[in-house]
Amino acid sequence: MKPIKKILISQPKPASGHNPYTGLMKNHDVEIDFFQLIKIEGMDASTFRQQHINPLHYTAVIFSSTTAIDQYFHLCSDLRIQVPETMHYYCISDTVGNYLQHYIQYRKRRVFPAPNHKFEDLIPIMHRRPEETFLMVVSDIHNDETIKMFAENDIIVKPAVMFKTVCTQWPKNKPFDYDMLVLFTPQGVMSLKQNFPDWQQNDTVIACLGDKTAQTLTDEGFRVDIKAPSALYPSISAAINAFLEEHNV
Repeated sequence: MKPIKKILISQPKPASGHNPYTGLMKNHDVEIDFFQLIKIEGMDASTFRQQHINPLHYTAVIFSSTTAIDQYFHLCSDLRIQVPETMHYYCISDTVGNYLQHYIQYRKRRVFPAPNHKFEDLIPIMHRRPEETFLMVVSDIHNDETIKMFAENDIIVKPAVMFKTVCTQWPKNKPFDYDMLVLFTPQGVMSLKQNFPDWQQNDTVIACLGDKTAQTLTDEGFRVDIKAPSALYPSISAAINAFLEEHNV
């Protein structure tokens, strides 16, 4: 395998210069480009109304990301809905929960983050409020397994599509000549296919985050060379670093 010299990270460039990719460039003498293969588009009020969902009919909202929070409050504003102060918020993590401070006066009794970044960890908390009615903000491309998991635990959750995930067009004059591609979502894989339908992987290394992304790559006929997280490498940057230490010698 030839040495890795040029890497595409399919995410926006980090705002801070202190990030894991800076170390990769310095330690392994590689060039790294950042380009987001997918983007989020908010849903307008008229389109959302077609789902016949009234956010005020629910006493709690479940958020999987800060994007979901933004879209929920923006859409409520467009719908001229005043979110009540009694609303409860269940979040995938502390980071997502803390982001609510952009929109509400944060109180711990209103915000419930998942202790281990897993929705199943919220089940005991949700069971302590049997009168609660739950709305979950999702994109048009979402996995119903989380909704099913709640239902299997006698918790009814209504999914509400409030934003869309769309492919980003690769710039026409930008070469696609990378030795390694780093993909983070199944939608990113599909964007790769849409932008380059005839592209052949050959000896290009593909690194990915998560089992679902890896499965999508395999289903689309690609080879997965690096996958994180794993027992050895908790992050994608750590997995890439180990790969470069072994192959760029």
